[in-house]
Amino acid sequence: MSAISVMVVDDHPIWRDGVARDLGEHGFEVLATAPDGDAAIRIAKTVRPDVVLMDMNLGETSGVTATRAITGALPETKVLVLSASGEHEDVLEAVKAGASGYLVKSASSTELAEAVRRTAAGDTVFTAGLAGLVLGEYRRMADSPTVAGEPPRLTERETDVLRQVAKGLTARQIAEKLVISHRTVENHVQSTLRKLQLHNRVELARYAIEHGLDTD
Repeated sequence: MSAISVMVVDDHPIWRDGVARDLGEHGFEVLATAPDGDAAIRIAKTVRPDVVLMDMNLGETSGVTATRAITGALPETKVLVLSASGEHEDVLEAVKAGASGYLVKSASSTELAEAVRRTAAGDTVFTAGLAGLVLGEYRRMADSPTVAGEPPRLTERETDVLRQVAKGLTARQIAEKLVISHRTVENHVQSTLRKLQLHNRVELARYAIEHGLDTD
């Protein structure tokens, strides 16, 4: 199995190089680093990494802007934010821009490596407490008007998996709970994303919450 490829984006060279070195020691293929948002967008389009590790405070072109541009241009590339800020507004802006997860920089190198692996696998990953914040925001947004029309038809199993995604379970946890394989869970998630015309698990969780699937 080929190594997960990563690009590290941070405006502090010592921190940026240190993170890149740590990830390399954990077996990741660090394709590139970038010091600012503009460089991140340009380089990501060239090297096409599996995961971009993105800082938020990057100067003129913010991490939010870079995240939106990268996820829009490279739908197969996941963005995991690694930021000194744990402010609610920063977290929500990152997720709305397409980030698959959000870690604060107090995370250990082991925690970071595991988060990158999970992000590459398609999971949403947040520092403890931040996942609840995001889901809570989507619950508050659930009363907003939705586009009229008949909803896409999901199979019973796709609905079961979607319900667990809304509760914040990882693919492996869903597989254990529903007594199916991890691959089967991923297949159902990808099928549901296509049917609902969504881009990632965060959007999928929002859809499930809006339709009351986060409670039994």
